[in-house]
Amino acid sequence: MRKAFIYFAIFLVAFTILLGSYNSYFWWLFLFTGPIVLLGIYDLVQPRKSIVRNYPLFGRLRYLMEDLRPKIFQYFIESDINGAPFNRLNRSLVYQRAKNVNDTMPFGTQYNVYANNYEWLGHSIVAIDYHKIEKNPRVLIGSSQCAKPYNASILNISAMSFGSLSSHAVLALNSGAKLGNFAHNTGEGGLSDYHKAPGGDIIWQLGTGYFGCRNSDGTFNEEIFAQKAQLEQVKMIEIKLSQGAKPGHGGILPAKKVTEEIAKIRLVETGKDVISPSCHSAFSTPIELVQFIQKLRTLSGGKPIGFKLCVGQKREFYAICKAIVQTGIYPDFITVDGGEGGTGAAPQEFSNSVGMPLRDGLAFVYDTLCGFNIKQEIKIIASGKIISGFDIVKNIALGADLCNSARGMMFALGCIQALECNKNTCPTGVATQDKSLEKGLVVEEKKYRVKNFHHLTIDNAIELLGAAGLQHFSQLNRAHIHRRISTIKTVTYEDIYPYIQAGSYLQDELPQAIRNELSKSTATSF
Repeated sequence: MRKAFIYFAIFLVAFTILLGSYNSYFWWLFLFTGPIVLLGIYDLVQPRKSIVRNYPLFGRLRYLMEDLRPKIFQYFIESDINGAPFNRLNRSLVYQRAKNVNDTMPFGTQYNVYANNYEWLGHSIVAIDYHKIEKNPRVLIGSSQCAKPYNASILNISAMSFGSLSSHAVLALNSGAKLGNFAHNTGEGGLSDYHKAPGGDIIWQLGTGYFGCRNSDGTFNEEIFAQKAQLEQVKMIEIKLSQGAKPGHGGILPAKKVTEEIAKIRLVETGKDVISPSCHSAFSTPIELVQFIQKLRTLSGGKPIGFKLCVGQKREFYAICKAIVQTGIYPDFITVDGGEGGTGAAPQEFSNSVGMPLRDGLAFVYDTLCGFNIKQEIKIIASGKIISGFDIVKNIALGADLCNSARGMMFALGCIQALECNKNTCPTGVATQDKSLEKGLVVEEKKYRVKNFHHLTIDNAIELLGAAGLQHFSQLNRAHIHRRISTIKTVTYEDIYPYIQAGSYLQDELPQAIRNELSKSTATSF
């Protein structure tokens, strides 16, 4: 192939000279043939790419195909139900609801209802009419120790930082939250003006980097935190212990996204990779964690304080619960993220192979809180691939009180799942700091799409609730959701995740497996 290119280059140059000698107008061909020849010569001598070195010019087609492959697959090869991380059917559902256009389906389901893991809601013969159910279901978040509880929607915007998202995306999300009366989680990247300007309710997340309330050495700054936490717009504070997309790994913001503006908001250096520590410096034991919760509650003026985690080692969560019981200090909420959660940038091994999936983690957290007889003080928020009314219903049935959605809200903004969040080249202006791309996202248009998606998704969850013969989401339980585990056998969530008797973990009569894990946990150490 190398010899073939040399012969081709000689022919191309000779042919151009021949035509040029015949007619001077043909010399312009060098504008075309010259760069091709020079590029091919460069390919011959460059040391980095073996294919290009062996196959000058033509070897570059391989890299072109690699770049086009995800796009070709998404638009021409994958079916409506086999795309990942979200299939076309689910993406289209969000787009249709965001645009407030027809979201009904013709001709029946495309799913194989006899395939393993197919799930459905058990409906009632005496279904309740949609119009007889409350249209704006809310959940009051705040333990008996909380002075300023927050009345939250059952669906809110999950944690996504400014920096990972563009300023236009953040503005549109918070504007939609304001219009729809629901909450917007800032993500660990700090509380920016883009979160505050529209006036929507805010859940301020504190990650291990304490961005926006940190000292120069990266430790927590109480004074700065108190100033921001007491803003009226900040309704709750969430301590991020871990997230589903990369549990046990700090957040990553590539240097090319760390602009002067972001550096000022996060209190970090401009133009350098921002990698959050993998654990907190403000506490190192379960007791110190709950004491930190109490400190934040005081500094914030009594607002709800909770934490977010993807469940890893069960004994560590048992240890937190023991610390809660021992100190009598309650978190107001716990956000449970699943291993299937998303992020802008994560090591592949962490996204694919670390962290408990949402359903397992959610059931475990609910059962553990019940076992320690503290669930009545603590609300549970489910987070991880929640985009439909059925997603809300099945997670509440499993033990959640309310839900958060991140990628669903991104789809509402116009995200096309281009999978370029970590490259700063997001074509829709959602996950980029490139101003030329960001301007494509028009806030005044997209904020209504966020509001529409939220409203219509909850509406459909309410319709499902009525179909089950229920008036309130608190009436859902694990027996309402069925799952196929073989072609001839189905079970309910209650069969898969049996309920734990309240207070049973404080007693001696426990299954051996649980007793062993509990015995390994202590309130004084993770």
